[in-house]
Amino acid sequence: MARTLPPLSTLRAFEAAARLGSVTRAAEELGRTHGAVSRQIRALQDHAGIALFDKAGTGVRLNAEGEVFLAVVSQALDELERGYRRLRDAAAGPGVHLACGATFAMRWLVPRLAGFYRERPTVQVRLAMVSARGRTDDGPDLYLTWDRLSHPIRDPSRAISLGNVAFGPVCAPAYAATARDGVLRIGARVGHDYTPHSWPAWEAQAGWRVEAGRDLAFPHTGLCVEAALSGLGVALVERLLVRDDLAAGRLVAPCGFHEFPGGFAAIPARDRRLSPAASAFVDWLRRVLAEEAAA
Repeated sequence: MARTLPPLSTLRAFEAAARLGSVTRAAEELGRTHGAVSRQIRALQDHAGIALFDKAGTGVRLNAEGEVFLAVVSQALDELERGYRRLRDAAAGPGVHLACGATFAMRWLVPRLAGFYRERPTVQVRLAMVSARGRTDDGPDLYLTWDRLSHPIRDPSRAISLGNVAFGPVCAPAYAATARDGVLRIGARVGHDYTPHSWPAWEAQAGWRVEAGRDLAFPHTGLCVEAALSGLGVALVERLLVRDDLAAGRLVAPCGFHEFPGGFAAIPARDRRLSPAASAFVDWLRRVLAEEAAA
């Protein structure tokens, strides 16, 4: 039976305008002109025989019918995008699509990735960066999570344990930091803009109290590490991220590190089984982490 759907371009224009609340911003996102997007929306409303938007100042606002239809369109476009991504991944050959934090990728994963390629030269690892402000379970085959102080695992039953994590304060060797009798006294405490509760959580679990003259905050974990390296203050980081800096003497950990068992995990996508390539990557990652922990 022939489908009676409107053109996909009209649905994309509708979804973007509804999500952004602006035809102008929808046009910018879609790479079209304002007039072209307006015509697509009018064509959709004419096809359906009903208005989907009300005017709202200089923007647009969904009416009741538009709100209901947006939920349907968004879900359909998300599913279509996931299916198309899987199709492209299949065409590209065996691979694993991996999402992780940018700092972990830059400071630990990528420098060791050559070891995986030596074992699996035909498997392509594709990286997607996620921020501290949130993530989605859609898209990647695996999401790597290690920051137990900031991001608890939502569904532990899905998590594939890779090893333990350990957090501790780090600073440049010449930085004035006194750690004695369970109290760390420092001039400046370096924190992350989007995870301000990490320091208090670490203090509660590690049994240390921090006395700092002032607080500094940065929007990226990598910047927090750089601040510690440059002598700006003391940053609270996971040991893996600064392993090489500690070994080279560029950083010291005045309180050591407090370990969180089973904190490092891989979260598989909800909508597909773990592929052989993804399984091979998980096995390699678990083995490398274990070897470094033993060393």
